[in-house]
Amino acid sequence: MFTRSMCALLLACAAVAHAQQYGFGEAPSPQLVRAWDIDISPDGAGLPAGAGSVASGAKIYVERCAACHGAEGKGQPEDALAGGKGTLASANPIKTIGSYWPYATTLFDYVRRAMPFNAPQSLRNDEVYALVAYLLNLNGIVPADAVMDQTSLPAVRMPNREGFVADPRPDVP
Repeated sequence: MFTRSMCALLLACAAVAHAQQYGFGEAPSPQLVRAWDIDISPDGAGLPAGAGSVASGAKIYVERCAACHGAEGKGQPEDALAGGKGTLASANPIKTIGSYWPYATTLFDYVRRAMPFNAPQSLRNDEVYALVAYLLNLNGIVPADAVMDQTSLPAVRMPNREGFVADPRPDVP
């Protein structure tokens, strides 16, 4: 099985080979590869240092997220982030953090990588931990006094963790 880190290394090697073969481009520096290698695994591998509380996350949410995701994650104009509990088996499932996402660590990965929409990767790690703590609290997953960090976040048990099935194809590890 290839991990994202292995893929990054493979692409770096391919870039070097093409640069030598075709005479253009350059090998990526170790710093450049590290800058792109920011994925977080479901088990928490790759989580950076930092910490954030629900209270801090509430403030950041109002400043950076509410314009798109609405007050308290209720949605509009973009997707709702909270609610949807018990709707996945209905005719109108509402896929939110609390109803659908299987791992809290992938929430951290997504927020850090892609949010806010107008300035992705602009949040500091402490801000991402705080936002994730707030969003988990909105969904009733962690208490109001929760603090998320690289130890506590992987320990969060998401309500829909068992709602996903392994890929049964024989060629997939």
